[in-house]
Amino acid sequence: MTIAIFGVFFVALIIALPIGVAVCLASILPNLLDPSFTTDVQFVLRSMISGIDSSSMLAIPLFMLSGDIMSKGGISKKLFNTFAAIVGKRTAGMPCAVVLTCLFFGAISGSGPATCAAVGAMSIPILTNLGYDKVFSGALVATAAGLGVIIPPSIPYITVGLVTGVSVGALFTAGIIPGILIAVCLMVYCIIYCKRNGEDKEKVAENYERIMQHGFFHVLRDSFWALLTPVIILGGIYSGIVTPTEAACVSVFYALFVCLFLYRSMKLVDIIGFLRGAVRTYAPLCILLAMARAFSKVLTVAKVPQSLGEFISTAFSQQWLFLLCVIVILLLLGMVLDVGPANIILAPILLPVAEAFGMNPVHFCIILVVCLSVGFVTPPFGMNLFVVAPMIDTPVMSVGKKAAPFILAFIVALLLIAYIPPLTLLLI
Repeated sequence: MTIAIFGVFFVALIIALPIGVAVCLASILPNLLDPSFTTDVQFVLRSMISGIDSSSMLAIPLFMLSGDIMSKGGISKKLFNTFAAIVGKRTAGMPCAVVLTCLFFGAISGSGPATCAAVGAMSIPILTNLGYDKVFSGALVATAAGLGVIIPPSIPYITVGLVTGVSVGALFTAGIIPGILIAVCLMVYCIIYCKRNGEDKEKVAENYERIMQHGFFHVLRDSFWALLTPVIILGGIYSGIVTPTEAACVSVFYALFVCLFLYRSMKLVDIIGFLRGAVRTYAPLCILLAMARAFSKVLTVAKVPQSLGEFISTAFSQQWLFLLCVIVILLLLGMVLDVGPANIILAPILLPVAEAFGMNPVHFCIILVVCLSVGFVTPPFGMNLFVVAPMIDTPVMSVGKKAAPFILAFIVALLLIAYIPPLTLLLI
């Protein structure tokens, strides 16, 4: 039965059926093959409804909405100016400012492509005008934007928590150090690249003076409300004042207040467009979440996790070998599956096996999200590559090749996160 379920699932993917359809077919297949099997169509439908009957689900569209408002409200530019003022005079200061902006904006948007679009549209022209190679600039933004799903609040953390039962708050807390570590590794490569290839020091200095012409405190004051956003969101969650769902709601109203009344970068009439965009983005994900919960219950009834655990326990006697195998598989799958659907489908299957090896569920879920977030920038279907390529008028594969060293830096951080659990678990 296990072979039949996954056989249908992968065949459906190979023939380019939507992932939701593939999951649905795999869910109803066991009962079609064996009518005595308890997972009939009614079971699947009940599982879908119960799977999305959760207040935590509301956090996803709300964080999407607030991220979209902040993105189009010019917040990324103000953040970039602040970090450029801090590190702009140093070697690779401007590329490092891009990484820091992606890290910070990720704490606002919770989305990789949204971070890529917002930061890329603003920073790539600045980097190219300063003399940095445009493909390098695009690859930098595409890779660093992956931090948008690692640093909390992260939409994939919410979806993984929903399908596995792991605390979303714990995932948010655990994602802080891994996000910072990945940003540091990316900045180290930026410094190495700029030392090898050089920089136009005069242009960089002129740009720095232009940013600082009214002083650092002027720059800081201009970006203060943008910088305060993650403090309010994450501070509210970690202090226990609000739940992640309530924090998502607060983030929407805060984003509207800042963009409408403080920065005045949008109008009331624009809100309708933001609401439509959030619904269009969330609706397919909601359906996929419902189907994934049903698929997970079908797999449980079919005892797939137990069978998989027994197989892996036989094949790998040590935790580090199992973990290495999972990382390689996830990196490969990330090349063809989007991080959202992949997390939803794989987390319920792999987590019980990881727990059988003695792994902390929060630690494993962080590894899962980090592995699949690399897929944002790996050809042939890296979402961020497709976002960046039109900005620099360069083929997707060319950006992907230039991103290879950044991907390597990302993987170095991934291995540290995977094999040094305190980096993930220290704060929880």
